[in-house]
Amino acid sequence: MDLTNKIYIYTDGASRGNPGISASGFAIYDSKGNIIKEEVVYNGIKTNNYAEYNAIILALEWCKNNLGTDLEIELTSDSELVIRQINGVYKVKEITLKPLYKKVIEVMQLFKYIKFQNTPRSNPKIAYVDKKLNLFLDNIESNIEKR
Repeated sequence: MDLTNKIYIYTDGASRGNPGISASGFAIYDSKGNIIKEEVVYNGIKTNNYAEYNAIILALEWCKNNLGTDLEIELTSDSELVIRQINGVYKVKEITLKPLYKKVIEVMQLFKYIKFQNTPRSNPKIAYVDKKLNLFLDNIESNIEKR
């Protein structure tokens, strides 16, 4: 594992029903393209935007707790809305997103450098996280249907 203090994070969130059952996921790569950590978590009944924000928070918190804050981070998400809100292009109007936005701003300030960018879901690393999320939610739906 190469930790040259630059890492790449790819995040995604999913909600079936919006709001509906939702999950947040991320994959963190070192500068050589090796996965350092990947995770998917269940959020309960939430919106897609909640799931997108939560994925970013989970990834940054994991980095802070496991890699420290002396990092250069390039974080990529397919959520244009969330990235533009974090970058100050859009205002956060939805009341339920404001605490999540504030948490991202609070955590990001701990790191040496962080860049947030948006890319389409067709990006292979975003598609990887998206696939993990969908398999996870398929499993949850399958378990619900069996009850």
